Amino acid sequence: MEEDAVVKAPRWRRWGKEALWLLLMALVVSTLLDLWRGPSLPEGAMTASLTLQDGTTTDLATLSQGRPLLVYYWASWCGVCRFTTPTVDRLWQEGENVLTVALRSGDDTRLHAGMEKKGLAFPTHNDASGALAERWEVGVTPTFLIVRDGQLVSSTTGWSSRWGLKLRLLWARW
Repeated sequence: MEEDAVVKAPRWRRWGKEALWLLLMALVVSTLLDLWRGPSLPEGAMTASLTLQDGTTTDLATLSQGRPLLVYYWASWCGVCRFTTPTVDRLWQEGENVLTVALRSGDDTRLHAGMEKKGLAFPTHNDASGALAERWEVGVTPTFLIVRDGQLVSSTTGWSSRWGLKLRLLWARW
């Protein structure tokens, strides 16, 4: 009597396929959530003047000309920001185009002292009252915006890895 031989794929191959599908589904869900929760910047947001910690003024349109700009919305009281802020600082130190916005993190003196204590020197606009966050519809910290040539090209909220941010900036260059 001849038995039908059932050939099973190796366990690691099945697990690999399941992991790949899970990763793909997570990517789709994450992208849909980013689109749903992402801020819609109001008219004139790109050219609105922002005063930085060092006293200089700038705007998103100017900073993003010819090279993508990572706008990082964070807060000194944000638990997740404790993990993402060093990543953003490292990107800035590596020469990436970065502007940060500190949400409700105290007056300029307090914010400057806190940043100095943590060794942070990236360009920062202090949104002490949260007015800018309200106008930009930023309701979650951290929030990451990628702006290229004065246009918002991508946004995400929550924790993001260094490589995730680098890939977003690379994607925006195309």
